[in-house]
Amino acid sequence: MHVGVIGAGQHGAQLAEWCAESGHDVAVSSRHPERLGSVVDHLFGHGAALPVAQTVTFADVVLFAPNWESAYEAIELAGTTLDGKIVIDATNPTSPAAGEMSGFEQLQLWAPEAHWAKALNTLPTEVLDRRRGHDPLLAEFVCSDHRDARLAASQLIREMGFAPFYAGGSETARLTEPGGPLQKHEVDVFHAQDALADALTTMR
Repeated sequence: MHVGVIGAGQHGAQLAEWCAESGHDVAVSSRHPERLGSVVDHLFGHGAALPVAQTVTFADVVLFAPNWESAYEAIELAGTTLDGKIVIDATNPTSPAAGEMSGFEQLQLWAPEAHWAKALNTLPTEVLDRRRGHDPLLAEFVCSDHRDARLAASQLIREMGFAPFYAGGSETARLTEPGGPLQKHEVDVFHAQDALADALTTMR
């Protein structure tokens, strides 16, 4: 699979490395792809740095991991290359969702033709690194209205050494973002259903 990673901070760079370690060809991007040599060096010979739109064009699946302040700009730089593309949102808005719209829903408004999934955003990179591949596997919640995006996110999560757990459609993504009950909630796959059930009571 060709995986594009938008955002090369700590989280994006680590996700890119794990995808490359799983055998995928990876393109990483940011506002300044020419500065990403050190990130590419950790991609096991399976990576390159490209501008945002070229990264999206290259990719079968895009991991979207810029900091929140740069999210709109990244979508603008990608433009119509996002149309029909599977995009996994690993971002977190800088403050809890206000009113009725989550950060994930905001991204979908900005790029409505993309096939979005929300995943890999609830825990810090250092926690993911510590728990990766260890039984019982850490649950990674996936929210999506698109079957292809849900399946792609689940595949990458499994290959990274975690257990995907479908939490529901886009309306459930707010549970995983700052202020939501699943944010920074470290739960293994055997307790994911109970954690989700508890979280869903907050939506009622």
